[in-house]
Amino acid sequence: MTTRHDIAASPLKEGGAAPGRPPGDDTSAAAQRKRERLSRRWQRDIRWSPYAFVSPFFLLFVAFGLFPLVYTGWASLHQVELTAPTDMNWVGLRNYTRIFDDEFFWNAARNTLTIGIISTVPQLLMAMGIAHILNYKLRASTFFRVAMLAPYATSIAAASLVFVMLFGRDYGMINWALDAVGINPVDWQNDKWASQIAVSSIIIWRWTGYNALIYLAAMQAIPHDLYESAALDGASRWQQFIHVTVPALRPTILFTCVVSTIGASQVFGEPLLFDANKGTSGGAEHQFQTLGLYLYEQGWVAQHLGRASAIAWAMFLILIVIGVINYVISRRLRASS
Repeated sequence: MTTRHDIAASPLKEGGAAPGRPPGDDTSAAAQRKRERLSRRWQRDIRWSPYAFVSPFFLLFVAFGLFPLVYTGWASLHQVELTAPTDMNWVGLRNYTRIFDDEFFWNAARNTLTIGIISTVPQLLMAMGIAHILNYKLRASTFFRVAMLAPYATSIAAASLVFVMLFGRDYGMINWALDAVGINPVDWQNDKWASQIAVSSIIIWRWTGYNALIYLAAMQAIPHDLYESAALDGASRWQQFIHVTVPALRPTILFTCVVSTIGASQVFGEPLLFDANKGTSGGAEHQFQTLGLYLYEQGWVAQHLGRASAIAWAMFLILIVIGVINYVISRRLRASS
């Protein structure tokens, strides 16, 4: 059988063209490279975008939190005046030893402690009682809850000026009420304990509603089954409050105690505006001068920035001690529960 050479496939000549690539291969390769670039960009975005989102907070914290703290610590080791803040003379720990030997510093520390106790204890007790009442179904409960925040939203200056008029010696409403029941008028701004009670009343008025809402939120998270079980066992509402509500609120109570203590250690506006002379001495005999007022007096009135920086760091160390105590107590509470 013969082969027809006219229809047989002819062999490729040397140097002949190889079979061509299918059309569209270049386009698919470019698309693949584009997909790889997008994949790498997506991976970088997933990896680094969370840091970009939180970076504004850390930048602001470094600029307005960490840097002032470090600079204040550095200034506390120098003698520096407000009139020449760039002229620093190294004195080491002399500013610290000087303030610890200063009678006015310890007077301010004692006043801060007593005002903190007088304001914090009644404030938290009243806040818990108000929250317990608001926890029940009441008419216009939303109105009362919003009204609790009205004192917190009020300006410190406005509230303090109103209380100054209320506690006025000659024309104040408090002395008028005391005189109506046969009690002699009280010199609220010059007597030591009376002035501290008056300053504490401003703090109580401003922060009771705020803490009441915190307690109310915690109370609403307590399961109702616990109250139903206690009611079936014959417990009254007072017994339910003591044996169900209070144990469930222990972490919240600890939180409010710590926050209120920190706030009490930094009291400044209330005693400043309550002073009749609107000065930083906290009364004629420094009877209600707090650490915040003492710091301001040393830094901006006496213009001793180095000494004021040492006071600020002493207050910071006090807050650290409060934080450590909070950690130890909360750890023991968790272990006991």
